[in-house]
Amino acid sequence: MNKKKKKIEGVYLIKPKIFKDERGYFFESFNQKEISKKTNVSFVQDNQSLSSKNIIRGLHFQKPPFAQDKLVTVIKGSVLDVVVDIRVNSKTYGKYIIVELNEENHHQLFIPIGMAHGFLSLEDHTIFSYKCSDFYNKESEGAIKWNDPDLNIKWPISNPILSEKDENAKKFSSFVSPFF
Repeated sequence: MNKKKKKIEGVYLIKPKIFKDERGYFFESFNQKEISKKTNVSFVQDNQSLSSKNIIRGLHFQKPPFAQDKLVTVIKGSVLDVVVDIRVNSKTYGKYIIVELNEENHHQLFIPIGMAHGFLSLEDHTIFSYKCSDFYNKESEGAIKWNDPDLNIKWPISNPILSEKDENAKKFSSFVSPFF
């Protein structure tokens, strides 16, 4: 696996070595020993979502003590994956990155605690996979508006399909970060 550090500290793009031939392909999709070279994370829960084209899920996070590191990838289809640094004392607080993850590149993104995360599904029937370092806790979930003007995320869509939770998410300016 090849790891590339992103412009937000602690975020890594992982590019697996893919072996292709006339039968298809093979790659190692997870290796705890490799992840441990960059972080001491152990994953306890796997999640998967199915999305149609033009759906935005996020920007979500879990507050302490149930905050989660995540390792995300696309099984089928493609997404624009967005990570926002919500750690108040970080040099990149309020900054974001966008990475395309898709079934062709098999890239994974490691997202540490202290980030808000979301994605735009670029295709129908997109299957998105999340490994999480802690169990989901409904009372600890948080969300920031996907189109918040203070964040100014360059989404290539103006009218996405959203859940009620994402429609009612907080503005970044009214957000009090639980991460330092």
